[in-house]
Amino acid sequence: QVSAALKEGRVTPTELCQQCLSLIKSTKFLNAYITIAEETALKQAEASEERYKRGQPLGVLDGIPIAVKDNFNTAGIETTCASNMLRGYISPYNATVVQKLLDQGAVLLGKTNLDEFAMGSGSTDGVFGPVRNPWSYSRQYKENSVPKSHSEDKESNWVITGGSSGGSAAAVSSFTCFAALGSDTGGSTRNPAAHCGVVGLKPTYGLISRHGLIPLVNSMDVPGILTRCVDDAAVVLGSLAGHDPKDSTTIQDNFKPFELPNLTDVSKLSIGIPKEYHAPGLSGEILALWSKAADLFRNAGAKVVEVSLPHTRYSIVCYHVLCTAEVASNMARFDGLEYGHRSEMNESTESMYAATRREGFNDVVRGRILSGNYFLLKQNYEKYFVKAQKVRRLIANDFVKVFRSGVDVLLTPTTLTDAAPYREFIKEDNRTRSAQNDILTQAANMAGLPAINVPTALSERGLPVGLQFIGRSFQEQQLLTVAKWFEKQVRFPMIQLEEVKKHDRDVFQHEKSASFS
Repeated sequence: QVSAALKEGRVTPTELCQQCLSLIKSTKFLNAYITIAEETALKQAEASEERYKRGQPLGVLDGIPIAVKDNFNTAGIETTCASNMLRGYISPYNATVVQKLLDQGAVLLGKTNLDEFAMGSGSTDGVFGPVRNPWSYSRQYKENSVPKSHSEDKESNWVITGGSSGGSAAAVSSFTCFAALGSDTGGSTRNPAAHCGVVGLKPTYGLISRHGLIPLVNSMDVPGILTRCVDDAAVVLGSLAGHDPKDSTTIQDNFKPFELPNLTDVSKLSIGIPKEYHAPGLSGEILALWSKAADLFRNAGAKVVEVSLPHTRYSIVCYHVLCTAEVASNMARFDGLEYGHRSEMNESTESMYAATRREGFNDVVRGRILSGNYFLLKQNYEKYFVKAQKVRRLIANDFVKVFRSGVDVLLTPTTLTDAAPYREFIKEDNRTRSAQNDILTQAANMAGLPAINVPTALSERGLPVGLQFIGRSFQEQQLLTVAKWFEKQVRFPMIQLEEVKKHDRDVFQHEKSASFS
C-alpha cells in the first residue's frame, strides 16, 4: 500500500522516513533500537525521492523504511550484538541481506535491540537493556490487565517482546518501520513475532545468505523477516533469496520472486496437526485457539489430519547440545586481538584473553561457552555431540515422512503462552526460559524447514497470540499462500497504541480489523 502511495506521489520517501524517525523518538521508551542512523537514512530517502521523480524506482522496496537486527554487519554503522565485546565496532562491509535491501532502494533507519549475541528468548539480556513490548502500552492490554496500583501500570506491568529478535518485532509492531530483519536459530524471529502481533518468517536453511550475520549456530542460523502482513514478507523474501558466492550453504538455483495468489479453494490442502506439540505448559487458551484454527481449515474443505513427529520430544535437549557446541566454537574469535573489546590486562597474552572475555561477555554467553566446550571434550564428544547429530537426523526424517504422506503444511502453536510480564520472566534463568520458549519452534531449525508465525487473536489479557505454519523445504510459496489465506480469515486486530499521536498513526493505518476470537 505504501509502495503504491510512493509511486502515485501521495507521500515522498523523505516524508515517510521523517515520519518513521519521529515515531522512533516518540516510542524511545520501548528500547527497540540500539542505533538510529538518522543522517544516513535521510540521505537514502533523498536519493530514493530523486529516482521517483525520474520515474525510475529500483523496485517495490524503494523508499521503504526498514530496520535491521544488530547482529548483521552494516558498513559505517555500529554493530554491537548488544554486547560489551563489540561495543563501538564498525564493520567495513554490509551483510549480503543488508546490501540486497539497499540495492532495492530500502531506507535503513537503524539497528535493533536483542539478547546478547542473540542468546535468549526475551530480548532482556542485552547490554543496552530489555525491549518493551508495544502491546504493553496498547488500549487492548490496558483494558484487560489489572495492575495492583497506578504506578505499577507503567513501571512494572509491561510485558516482554520475546526474543532474541525482540527489537525488530517491536519496531514493526509500533509502526516505526515497515519491515525488519531478525535472525532465527531456534525461533528467534517467530517467537517475538507471536508476542508482538506481527508476521515472522524463517525461510528454508540455505535460501537466504548468512554472509555478514554474526554467527550463533552456523548449521541452524537463518536471517528472518518481520512484517505486518504475509504479502509484505513475500516481497522482502523475493529481494533477499538466492545464491550468494560468499555463502557456500546457499542454494545454487536461481530464485524467482513470486506474488502470492488469493487462495479461495483450500479443499486440495492437507493440514497436519502434530500431536507432540501438545507440549507441557501449553496454555488452555492457546490450545483452544489451535483447535479453532484446525476447525477453520476443516470447515473450509481442507483435509486436517493428526500426525506424529516421534523424535520431537528429544529435540530441545538435542538443540541445547548442538547450540552450545557451535557457540563455543564461534565465540572463540572474540579474543581481544583483532576487533572488539580488549582488556587493559597486560601481564601475559593468556591473562589478556581471559580478562577480555570476562569483561566482554555476560553470564549467559560465558555459560553457553562453558557448556559447549564440555560437550566437545574428547571424552564427551561421541557421547553428546555425535549422538545429538544422530538424533537431529531422526528429527529431520520425521518431517520428511510426514510430508511424504501427503501433508502440505503443519499447523502448530508458536509459543506456550502469551507474553510474560518482565518481572515474572526474569525470575528464571536464561537457559530455563530458552528451553521453555523454544520448545515449539526449534525443531524447524533442526530440520532446516521454512516456518512462519501468523498473528491470530488476542488473549484474555489483550495480548497477541500467534500460530505457526511449517512447510516443505524450499516450498515458501505454498507456505506463504496458506498463511495468507489464514491471515485473511482471522483478521487480527491492529494495535491501538495510546502513546503514539493520532496524526502519526494515521499514516500507518492498516486494514486489519475485528478479532478472530
